[in-house]
Amino acid sequence: MFIESPKAEVLKSKEDTYNFLNELSNFRQLMPENIDKFEVLNENRFLFALKGMPEIVLEKKEQSPFNKLVLGAASDKLPFVLTADISELENEKSEVTLSFSGEFNAMMAMMIKTPITNFINTLSNNLGKI
Repeated sequence: MFIESPKAEVLKSKEDTYNFLNELSNFRQLMPENIDKFEVLNENRFLFALKGMPEIVLEKKEQSPFNKLVLGAASDKLPFVLTADISELENEKSEVTLSFSGEFNAMMAMMIKTPITNFINTLSNNLGKI
């Protein structure tokens, strides 16, 4: 399953946007209002839970400074990655596209597609506000 957010314009340079996303504690600012729990576990991992949903631990999987940051599920139960692709628009303006990719059976994919789409769209919208 592959889901991509609309592009978010960020009023920060490409480098500043990357550094913001690379600091995992900043993801707290991007989370939906129905966040139930958020905890940075270490510099490469954080845990979050939305109301009524199980806790998810994300960890840094791949980093390409100022261009891309890939976070993945720390658990093999729900294998997926969340990728932030960053491009420069102007000197102090960048654009971020978030994409979600995971391997799920058809039933699981049907159940999680809408909540995941809403989640990455919220992250993207909130990213445009930083």
